[in-house]
Amino acid sequence: MRFKRLKRRTEIKKGQLDIAPLIDVVFLLLIFFMLTSNFIFQPGIQVKLPKAITSEVISSENLVVTVTGQDLLFLNDEPITVNDLVLRLKEASQDNKTLLLKADTRASLGRVVEIWDLCREQGIGQINIATNQKVQG
Repeated sequence: MRFKRLKRRTEIKKGQLDIAPLIDVVFLLLIFFMLTSNFIFQPGIQVKLPKAITSEVISSENLVVTVTGQDLLFLNDEPITVNDLVLRLKEASQDNKTLLLKADTRASLGRVVEIWDLCREQGIGQINIATNQKVQG
């Protein structure tokens, strides 16, 4: 018996590129950068805002006063005392700035009313209270 030897020719067509190795390299680079990158979390003030059905989205604010659950005060994410807040509110009223009051649901109502009164005394014309929109169901 005689066997014929078959010759196989591999043909390379022009314009075709095998992208499987490229995908492997990109995937390995993605994993490398994910594992070696540092995730930096910005510290912030933990405030749980109350929910309201009638809330509206306000595009821009000039001053943000935050009252935490422990009745601590922050002005634009910086801790502040009541005396310093009065001075800053005087400056803001001269520039006709508006104010956004973010109060935690656990903050005392007395503290919120105190801040509200300070703003009115210093001549702040517009005071907005931050809320989360309540889902109607």
